[in-house]
Amino acid sequence: MNHIYGLDGIILTLGGLLLLTPVIIVALRQRGKTQRAEAVLAREQEYRRLTEMALTTQELTDQKLLLISTQLADMRTRVESMERILKDVE
Repeated sequence: MNHIYGLDGIILTLGGLLLLTPVIIVALRQRGKTQRAEAVLAREQEYRRLTEMALTTQELTDQKLLLISTQLADMRTRVESMERILKDVE
């Protein structure tokens, strides 16, 4: 009789494993999907940060270019003035 109970125990154990295996597989797949989603989110946040940095850098470059353009225009005016003075002197 112990043999029959042992066989029942083995069958019950194998049945439990067969039922538990799909649950474990689904849980592992869901965990993998979650990790991939988190990685995508982190990548998007990094792209957003890089975009903001690029925009800030572009704005600073535009400001510097405007300053340089203004200084160049001022220098052009001064050079033209000096050229007029030199022509008058000749």
